[in-house]
Amino acid sequence: MAESYSDGRTADEEFQEQFLNDKTLKFAGAAFASLFTLVVGLFIGAIIFTQVDFGLFVEIIYPQFIEAYLLVLGIFLAGSFLSIIAGIFVGLGRVSKTRITNTVASGYVEFFRGTPLLFQLIVIFFGIPAFWPPGQFPIPNWAIPAAIIGLTLNHAAYVGEAVRGGINAVPEGQMEAARSLGMSYVQAMREVVLPQAWRNALAAIGNDQVILVKDTSLLTVIAVPELISAFRQINSATFDPWTPILLVAIAYLGITLPLGKVVRYLEARSDWGGDRR
Repeated sequence: MAESYSDGRTADEEFQEQFLNDKTLKFAGAAFASLFTLVVGLFIGAIIFTQVDFGLFVEIIYPQFIEAYLLVLGIFLAGSFLSIIAGIFVGLGRVSKTRITNTVASGYVEFFRGTPLLFQLIVIFFGIPAFWPPGQFPIPNWAIPAAIIGLTLNHAAYVGEAVRGGINAVPEGQMEAARSLGMSYVQAMREVVLPQAWRNALAAIGNDQVILVKDTSLLTVIAVPELISAFRQINSATFDPWTPILLVAIAYLGITLPLGKVVRYLEARSDWGGDRR
């Protein structure tokens, strides 16, 4: 039997009141976060000041990393735009009451979410040209179109699921009210449901687009001269891993950090009646 005090509290309740209160947990969280930040900062500082060759750093920025960065940025922008557009249609297919449309959309999502992106890139890059006789494939420099196609198809499945979840989160009464005003299904979906669904799905879609940026690192397998390829070439020539690694990190963060700010801005703008603006 738990020990009790004169005021009726048990020992566990006394412990929680003294050590597991809001003030103690807040202090513990701040202390842990500060310690973690200090350790990470010291580790990064030690690498920068003891392992990075700043002469080589300046030398390899242009043209190797600038060209690789611009290529990754271009592939990301194309893949992001196409995957969001395709994902909206996939999401609409997932909520469709037409059996064949729903089945096809569901099968698409299950396949592209259930197989690795690397596998999909290999199938597209090596498999599609195999339908032509050797040396007669009509698209030169197939690696970049294959990269955009692979990223688009893969991430459209994730965007589609985010859109589906966003649509399902909109109360059914919204569609019923729109239809009662004389709107067609397409009009009601476009004018009433999708704007609300977009707000609901925006965080998930933004997170997926950040992942898309990082997924471009897999393109080195299909001979796209992106950032990881630039790192491998420089490391092989200089046997210096940390200098190009630092540039790779800066390049990726140069895309993902602004992208995160854009997503947060869009979330604030779409927070109708909220207090995040």
